Amino acid sequence: MVIFTKDALRASVEAATGGKVTVLYDDKGYPSYMVIIPKFNVQDIDASLGTGVHPAFIVNGVEKSEIYIGQYQAIVADGRAVSMPGKDPANSLNFDQALGYCSAKGPGWHLMTNAEWAAIALWCWKNGFQPRGNNDYGRSIGATYETGKRQDGGTPGNTSGAARILTGSGPASWRHDNTFAGIADLNGNVWEWVGGMRINGGEIQILQNNNAADNTKSQAAGSAEWKAILQDGSLVAPGTASTLKYDGSAANGTGTTNVDTALDYQSDGNGYTAAKFQDSTYNDTRITVTPGLALLKSLGLFPVGASGLGDDYLYANNNGERLPFRGGYWGDGLYAGVFALNLSYLRSNVNSNIGFRVACVL
Repeated sequence: MVIFTKDALRASVEAATGGKVTVLYDDKGYPSYMVIIPKFNVQDIDASLGTGVHPAFIVNGVEKSEIYIGQYQAIVADGRAVSMPGKDPANSLNFDQALGYCSAKGPGWHLMTNAEWAAIALWCWKNGFQPRGNNDYGRSIGATYETGKRQDGGTPGNTSGAARILTGSGPASWRHDNTFAGIADLNGNVWEWVGGMRINGGEIQILQNNNAADNTKSQAAGSAEWKAILQDGSLVAPGTASTLKYDGSAANGTGTTNVDTALDYQSDGNGYTAAKFQDSTYNDTRITVTPGLALLKSLGLFPVGASGLGDDYLYANNNGERLPFRGGYWGDGLYAGVFALNLSYLRSNVNSNIGFRVACVL
């Protein structure tokens, strides 16, 4: 349930941001500050992505003119995710808890999906701006004069304590569009669980398009909603032959395992492997563009271009099911950013540097 009450708060927020930000209310009347992201086509980002509407704007086969993304990393109030400024972001919760706090708000509300995160990251790349953020204990590693208000009262740069900042307390350069009407803290502060994507045994699996925005679609470990991806972009049952995988057992592209289907710089199952997201390569040297690879680029799972993605890191472990979180945390330094992706942890993982963000589709 989404309530559109035109009250003083909503009216003032919309007026102050030129309509770029609104306030939506959930089934219990809790307000959330939400940034409105209009629909766009992938070819407007880059020709290598193919053509058509970005997957983030297609839910259950229906195109959405816009999606609503929490302007701030979520807090939890009365068992519900809420997007509010000036708060210590929720943390120390696992994937299913984050999912539940969002879906509890009612129809349309959901854990921000990987497809939605990717749409915003690609928009940033296309516009030549990578937002900075709290990735150096309350300050930006690349601009240490840029600081936020640490929730523990610590001095920015002091490496003691949990250096989360209060949501949105950094400068405009810590927003996705370099204005105070943008989405805050996508770079650092706390990693963010995202829905609709996972790896299982290294196999890349997704819910089709942005179907994960429908909070009635199961994302449980055994859900039939999970689909693997072929080189031609087809979605097939997990475990089908020749699906796309993250797999370092091919010796970073020089070996023989999964040569046709694997992406290198990943785990061999004995822990996790980490490298710059920008440096990921496609193992099959005979094929440089396929619909499957274009889909991975659209979903922020493979670099869209040869430059401009910074030092953002990708981490992966192909031993069993691994759920994604994105963006980095307060101590990641240059490795944090909108393209940072961590696929090395179980859905049960809990840490004080991992939170989440709520989103909504109508």
